[in-house]
Amino acid sequence: MTADDIVLGDGLSRAGTGEARRLGDITADAFRDDPFNNWMFGNFAGIEHLFRMQARRIYAPRGYCYISGDDGACMWMMPGGDGNFTRMDYAAFAIPTIFKSGRSAVARGKRTGQAMAARHPVFEHAYLFSIGVRQSARGKGLGRKLITPVLDACDRTGTIAYLENSNPANRGFYASCGFEEMGDPIVPEEGAPPLVPMVRQPRTT
Repeated sequence: MTADDIVLGDGLSRAGTGEARRLGDITADAFRDDPFNNWMFGNFAGIEHLFRMQARRIYAPRGYCYISGDDGACMWMMPGGDGNFTRMDYAAFAIPTIFKSGRSAVARGKRTGQAMAARHPVFEHAYLFSIGVRQSARGKGLGRKLITPVLDACDRTGTIAYLENSNPANRGFYASCGFEEMGDPIVPEEGAPPLVPMVRQPRTT
């Protein structure tokens, strides 16, 4: 599957590097109360920096991202894409995080990245890094509108989709989209909230 296989619906637009700040801001607001990210950073400033940095350095230039105005955003990595941190990416994450959330947050972030990498599937897949709807825009079906274009493309091309769910409240939504839990939760260290790997097999008509 490639970007050319994705058909965005009405009101959705592709977001490149020029929209990276908006991608990060929407997603950070959506993850403001996320249990895993609050454990990792301890404050909103750290969460906001992570998603802005990931949007700017990883997903807008290397992945497939799109937005719904200023209300919702998705960041995907297409099959075969590279979402790994370079040394410069790590520095861009770590140095501001020290000032915003402390050195312990950097250590938790590093352990989280290592734990996620160790469990990341080796089979070809589309990876949903984040889907976010601002708190002010929830309850209107926007989450499903956001996730559908790539899942439809997965179905047409026979592509598996994968994500890590960081919030138990979202389990029902992902399950309704066809995702199933895959193995044990990812727990980077004792006391951390679980990250739940979920995989979706393509649907055939």
